[in-house]
Amino acid sequence: MLWVMRLSGFFSVAMVMIILSPSFQSFPPAEAIRSSNIDGYLRFPSQITSGGTPNRVSFRKSPAFRNAVECSSGYRNVHGETTVCDPSLVHIAITLDVEYLRGSIAAVHSVLLHSLCPESVFFHFLVSETGLESLVRSTFPHLKFKVYYFNPEIVKNLISTSVRQALEQPLNYARNYLADILEPCVRRVIYLDSDLVLVDDVLKLWRTSLGSRTVGAPEYCHANFSKYFTSRFWSDDRFSGTFSGRRPCYFNTGVMVMDLVKWRRSGYTKKIERWMEIQKKERIYELGSLPPFLLVFAGHVAPIEHRWNQHGLGGDNVRGSCRDLHPGPVSLLHWSGSGKPWLRLDANRPCPLDAIWAPYDLYGPSP
Repeated sequence: MLWVMRLSGFFSVAMVMIILSPSFQSFPPAEAIRSSNIDGYLRFPSQITSGGTPNRVSFRKSPAFRNAVECSSGYRNVHGETTVCDPSLVHIAITLDVEYLRGSIAAVHSVLLHSLCPESVFFHFLVSETGLESLVRSTFPHLKFKVYYFNPEIVKNLISTSVRQALEQPLNYARNYLADILEPCVRRVIYLDSDLVLVDDVLKLWRTSLGSRTVGAPEYCHANFSKYFTSRFWSDDRFSGTFSGRRPCYFNTGVMVMDLVKWRRSGYTKKIERWMEIQKKERIYELGSLPPFLLVFAGHVAPIEHRWNQHGLGGDNVRGSCRDLHPGPVSLLHWSGSGKPWLRLDANRPCPLDAIWAPYDLYGPSP
């Protein structure tokens, strides 16, 4: 019955995907959200009336998503509650901030919608501001999650200027500290950016083998790797020599499977911080939080199928800059880049692929 309900919703969106790419023909359409029960609200900077009064905006309540009969019941404490240390859980880390909150909520919704065992998914939300926990709870009343405060002061003096100011936000660097922030019993985590949606069961990504590697991600070895670093970097063997004996490939840090046991053992947070310190003095890259990850892990990444990060869909907000899908099957769509689907949809200037993101959007005005 659950499968029938899911097939009944958003048929038109599925048709858009089939037209765009044959690889979408296996995509299970999303369930329509028709709830009029609206809980909680935030005041966003963009929601200001001409008189200077903030409009009341909110997120609609998500329906309850239940495990299929074949899912593990998991471990519960004496109070009958699932604990974060339950070994049967799938752990996902994602940031929450006001600017990208709409995207984060849509990402969570997409994970639950396509999961066979949604009650076995535990979300770890990283925040640098207060007041977001109650909103998440009112939007997803049945969600298993915990909110962790990431102090911007930790990275304030390590962040250097970037080509885009958005890349300089301290919360972008929270992924570097997951091994320290999350409970020691959390041995593996999937990190997801806020501008993506899944159209497949996250359990498939969770079960990816990392072998001896610490980080797994889709690699793009055809990309021009040299452009991620300055001429100063490549002309100095002290820096460029770090890739000696490695075959470094670009990978997008917006979707990663991370072995936190190996990370903690090898002290990778300190290694990333060291490169950030060098950057402050030598200016060896331009792109914010990505290059330190490349410096530490490129050439040592467990390759994951490209279907798990169809990235670059954001492009930019210049008219006519819409991006197409990469060839092949799709399990995750990622609007990396300066263009975001919710902004284009609100401006009535969407790109074709933004129609795929829209059904997961729970954002809407209060009555």
